[in-house]
Amino acid sequence: MSKKPYSPGSAKSSPSKSAVPNKSFAVTEASELLAFLLAHLNQGRNSVKSLLAHGQVYVNDHVETKYNYPLQPGQTVMIRKEREKEKIPLIGLTILHEDDHVIVASKDAGLLTIATDKETDLTAYRQLMAHVREDDPKSRIFIVHRLDRDTSGVLMFAKSEAVQQKLQEEWQTIVKERSYVALVEGEVKRKEGTVSSWLKESKTLRMYSSPHPNDGQHAVTHYKLLQAGKAFSLMEVHLETGRKNQIRVHMQDIGHPIAGDKKYGSQTKPIGRLGLHARILAFEHPVTGELLKFDTGIPKQFYNPFRSETAKPDRRSKG
Repeated sequence: MSKKPYSPGSAKSSPSKSAVPNKSFAVTEASELLAFLLAHLNQGRNSVKSLLAHGQVYVNDHVETKYNYPLQPGQTVMIRKEREKEKIPLIGLTILHEDDHVIVASKDAGLLTIATDKETDLTAYRQLMAHVREDDPKSRIFIVHRLDRDTSGVLMFAKSEAVQQKLQEEWQTIVKERSYVALVEGEVKRKEGTVSSWLKESKTLRMYSSPHPNDGQHAVTHYKLLQAGKAFSLMEVHLETGRKNQIRVHMQDIGHPIAGDKKYGSQTKPIGRLGLHARILAFEHPVTGELLKFDTGIPKQFYNPFRSETAKPDRRSKG
């Protein structure tokens, strides 16, 4: 998202202890920055160092914090009135794309998309809301879709209700590709296949495929085998529909539950987390129409079970 360039303006009030009027100085001879500031500002050494530490000193158009930064004739040193706001660090979240209408991020496993009754603070939604409000306190973000807490990968939010509504209503046509990588238990024999069923939710909030047609929400999942071992297989999974826990249920349905997914039949936890990653999201921008594609790759840890399998020595007796 584009940010407005800082404009120094003119200061009319006298300086307080916590603020210094905007001032600009032309550099006429080579000097180090701290010495230059001490010579041109009527302030003590500690006060000048504080200006540098808080990002209030600009050389030409960039913030400079080094005391010994070498100044050259022709440069301009500007003292900014307000301290540079510290950016709030994102935890378990990386922004991949941001503009005036959408924000796309990559979420780590273990981070909630939105709050639950048990956890209300650290979520992708709350962190990104705080992020957009750093520049404009009135800014908001809106939920478009979700990832399970233990699923990592690409997640998109809207920056207005109008964009949220368009994305949700036209999701099937706007989204051009949405694929996952799944580490599943067992050796998958089929190179590719499709699972189609009607999903329902039990009283214990567990999704399952109903044996009766038209009983529940129709869900379609396509899969392709990437790598197979004796104990685990790596799958590429494409969603035709986006139902709650869809991939997890369908992998269990074909007899290969996702590794680490105890809720849906897994007996192992080889990588210490759920073996599901939302790898690719490609979509037409809801406002500009531009085709955007984000590929976060396959987490390296998804390959660990195959390395340990090939590293096992042959213990069969010889001779």
